[in-house]
Amino acid sequence: QVQLKESGGGTVQVGGSLRLSCAASGSITNLNYMAWYRQAPGKQRESVALISIGGSTSYADSVKGRFTISRDNAKNTVYLQMNSLKPEDTGVYYCHGSLAYWGQGTQVTVSS
Repeated sequence: QVQLKESGGGTVQVGGSLRLSCAASGSITNLNYMAWYRQAPGKQRESVALISIGGSTSYADSVKGRFTISRDNAKNTVYLQMNSLKPEDTGVYYCHGSLAYWGQGTQVTVSS
């Protein structure tokens, strides 16, 4: 069993940066992928970024070029570096690992 806990959220000005962390209680090395999702008020939860067991990454078009997902297997931690933040990036960010592992989320608010 893997338990995930997100941290690093907060309030940032438009154009600012945040780095989210997802700490796992167990090893993430055997999970096929780790991913970040987000959910804005009144909207569906959407996939933001994904990193596979082999290290390949993919991003939603809305964040491509601004967000970077990475992981440190030795620390069992996944990161999401978010740069050039926009108001539409506001929401609760969730860490997700296969199979069906979810954290509780961390709030990100981008204000002007």
